[in-house]
Amino acid sequence: MERIVSSSKAASDQALRNRARMLISCPDRPGIVAAVSKFLFEHGANIVSSDQYTMDPAGGLFFIRIEFDLESLPERLSALEANFGAVAQQFEMNWKLSPASRKKRLAIFVSKEDHCLLELMWQWQAGDLDADIAVIVSNHPDMRPIAESFGVPYHHVPVTAETKAEAERRQIEIVEEAQADTVILARYMQIISPVFIERFRNRMINIHHSFLPAFVGGKPYAQAHNRGVKLIGATAHYVTEELDGGPIIEQDVQRVSHHDKVEDLKRIGRHIERIVLARAVVWHSEDRIIVHENKTVVFN
Repeated sequence: MERIVSSSKAASDQALRNRARMLISCPDRPGIVAAVSKFLFEHGANIVSSDQYTMDPAGGLFFIRIEFDLESLPERLSALEANFGAVAQQFEMNWKLSPASRKKRLAIFVSKEDHCLLELMWQWQAGDLDADIAVIVSNHPDMRPIAESFGVPYHHVPVTAETKAEAERRQIEIVEEAQADTVILARYMQIISPVFIERFRNRMINIHHSFLPAFVGGKPYAQAHNRGVKLIGATAHYVTEELDGGPIIEQDVQRVSHHDKVEDLKRIGRHIERIVLARAVVWHSEDRIIVHENKTVVFN
């Protein structure tokens, strides 16, 4: 099935042709903003958005996200990156320059629960997720009708304890063949190997069914019900080798009471999970996140 692209979205894509996003982190010192602004001005760029944050102003770290427009950006991008190297070296910057028109390509991994997958597909279809969903991968066949209804390639790769290593090799092949640069675990109920994680360091996002740290193991909502919790939530984070311990991107909670049964908690939890994951994916796709150690700075 061919995906229909709205005329408003096509116009938006055209408007972003000359826009770029710059993410910078470096030791804090006077003159950083002035130097970057001067550089962009001298190259004919117009800054349309700027957001900054200082972690520990007394000798700490400085983070900034800048969006700018530059005429004929695609043709001038390489020279702009090369020329900015001197500024970056002067201020010991870690930096990334990304054209807004170069969309992230997402590989969505899912098992049997469809709520997070559907939310991403709906936002993508509506043009609210500025990315391309390149492929859907699952260890079960259940989500194939959803993928086909949106015109997205679907790959069923069964996973067992005996075939896990070979299955993951096949999954990596699928992701690379789709030229995906970001992996989304939309309630994918399998442990990811360190090899796969390293290949997509800070480019693999998971949704956890709790406001971390929280209930671990099986039946988390039953555990929450047994403890009589008054808040339930969800956490979206980058995946690291530490299970559910990666840099947190977004969290949300909703108040519950003793009146709510386990099924009520599951229903409320699904709603929070889908919204939290979608926010995290949107922010990643729009280059709004800088990872520092095991934390994130999110410009939103």
